[in-house]
Amino acid sequence: MSWSQRIEQALAARRAADGWRQRIRVEHNNVRELTVAGQRYRHFSSNDYLGLSQHPAVIAAWQQGAAEAGAGAGASGHVTGFSRYHAQLEEQLADWLGYRRALLFISGFAANQAVIHLLAEKPDRIVADKLAHASLLDAASHSPATLRRFAHNQPASLAKLLATPVEGNTLVVTEGVFSMDGDSAPLAQLAAETQRANGWLLVDDAHGIGVTGEQGRGSCWQQQVKPELLIVTFGKGFGVSGAALLCDDATADYVEQFARHLIYSTAMPPAQCCALLAALQQIQQGDELRAQLHTNIARFRAGAADLPWQLMPSASAIQPLVVGENSAALALSQRLKAAGCWVSAIRPPTVPPGTARLRITLTAAHGFDDIDHLLEALYDAAHQ
Repeated sequence: MSWSQRIEQALAARRAADGWRQRIRVEHNNVRELTVAGQRYRHFSSNDYLGLSQHPAVIAAWQQGAAEAGAGAGASGHVTGFSRYHAQLEEQLADWLGYRRALLFISGFAANQAVIHLLAEKPDRIVADKLAHASLLDAASHSPATLRRFAHNQPASLAKLLATPVEGNTLVVTEGVFSMDGDSAPLAQLAAETQRANGWLLVDDAHGIGVTGEQGRGSCWQQQVKPELLIVTFGKGFGVSGAALLCDDATADYVEQFARHLIYSTAMPPAQCCALLAALQQIQQGDELRAQLHTNIARFRAGAADLPWQLMPSASAIQPLVVGENSAALALSQRLKAAGCWVSAIRPPTVPPGTARLRITLTAAHGFDDIDHLLEALYDAAHQ
């Protein structure tokens, strides 16, 4: 089969399965609303949970940083791309989250790939939650280590896998808040099982940082767990982009010396670091924003209780409404768009077959009228 034939076959199969993805050109996006093809929608697909991408202090900090340091870093951090702004952000993150070191990455995907690719060797094993993010599972499956997957959020399943001896080291991998189900990992139990097996725990807290725990310190802080490796990302609660690894001194030195994703990538723009420093300050002072977010979550869940679809048990900003088949999820998404609500349909392979869903995300920027309008549209669609 030629390259062209292979490509065409894959594309045809994707279309036939109602799994076709496409990027939508958004003309305007202010967290609460977006405009596509001249049509305004109430926006329920953003990960900007606190609305910080639109915060005046965050925007002003990015603008001032660009004026002072330019639009880009100009080089890898190992050449000349590591500025005082990068150093300040790393220091503040480490202090805030209680770690010796923080290392910045250009994205959460890059951070997860870098850490797992670097640490895992052939005698080792990686034991990951079955619903862990693709960036974690891809890195684990492409590493020389043995990958095993435990039942979602089931410490007993993890313990059973860890009971088997291993020649090398063990890395247990989970998320703090799961991106598609919106539920939280039982981190204390997972950490205890990992410690009994003399392993290390890696927690990707992309969807917990900023919105849970004291001062928004995230899932691990909330559950009083300190994993050896903590990944936090800045495209959700921080409202910007990028990521950081939190770890001890020796591990940070090891990553700096050998992690190719870090060494051979152009550094994050210094202006972005300035915006992130401003976002961090807003998060640390953001109790009112977090309270508003959780009020919005409670209002939506109370109103959605009688919908005919399965509302997953989530206390987070991610409220998955499981519809079932791809075509049904796409049709429901289109009916909501006709009612002025933008909610993306999520389909396999992002989620397991037969669990296509609407991934409804709520933010502190939403008003009660937004939530009530969405609920009305959902009930109307249910009775069509």
